[in-house]
Amino acid sequence: MKKMISIMMSVMIIMVASCSDDNTAAKKTFVLVHGAWQAPYVWNNVKTQIEKNGHTVLLVELPAHGDDTTPPQNTSMDVYRDKVIEVINTVNNKVILVGHSMGGMVISSVAEKIPTKIEKLIYIGAFVPADNQSLLDLAYTDAQSQLGASLVPSQDQLTLDVKQENIVTIFCQDAAANQQQLVLSKYKTEPAIPFTNKVTLTSANFGSVTKYYIHTTQDHAIGIDLQNAMVKAANITKEYSLNTGHSPFLSAPNDVAKLFLEIVK
Repeated sequence: MKKMISIMMSVMIIMVASCSDDNTAAKKTFVLVHGAWQAPYVWNNVKTQIEKNGHTVLLVELPAHGDDTTPPQNTSMDVYRDKVIEVINTVNNKVILVGHSMGGMVISSVAEKIPTKIEKLIYIGAFVPADNQSLLDLAYTDAQSQLGASLVPSQDQLTLDVKQENIVTIFCQDAAANQQQLVLSKYKTEPAIPFTNKVTLTSANFGSVTKYYIHTTQDHAIGIDLQNAMVKAANITKEYSLNTGHSPFLSAPNDVAKLFLEIVK
């Protein structure tokens, strides 16, 4: 009888340990990269929802954005890339790397540099470059975007401003009034140099990472036609759509979080 009880206890311990391992393995680390004219604050509501499901979320503050005081002349796509890599290197396991808008350029460059550290790439209303393309190369092909006509370069050509009266319409026309006000209050001019930097991507590195795209169908910054064209060219694994403007994490954060969680199941 004692032997039987001992065997049963051993089996239960193994089962508990196995469940614990499975539960640990199911937990992911998300690294979220914001886009141009924005900062990590835009992800806060999505971060809260994902963390409620037991996952870890790390927000990247790109140089010269948010509270970072890097001068615009000291920025580049490589500088952005290296900042994201710095954050990823604090994590032992592979990460789910998410990029919005310009952040799509950044995460592509990161994937080229450290593909084995990335489990999945998620683009949301984002630029997806091909090899030797810059953000401007892609933006120039976008006949639907309202952004180009609203850009105001600084006299030294180091920053790009957006006409104040068009910021909400371009970036968050479908968000609640308090979220729109938040965007306006946090607004900073954007470094111009990274927009011109071409990225180098190879099939061996960037091409080896699994990719997902979330379309923003009412986007006034990156037209849906360009989104579709980039996805077609990039060998995206699976596509999703949100009927939102350019910043769905502000207008529909719960829907964004649900999609992220669906992708990592």
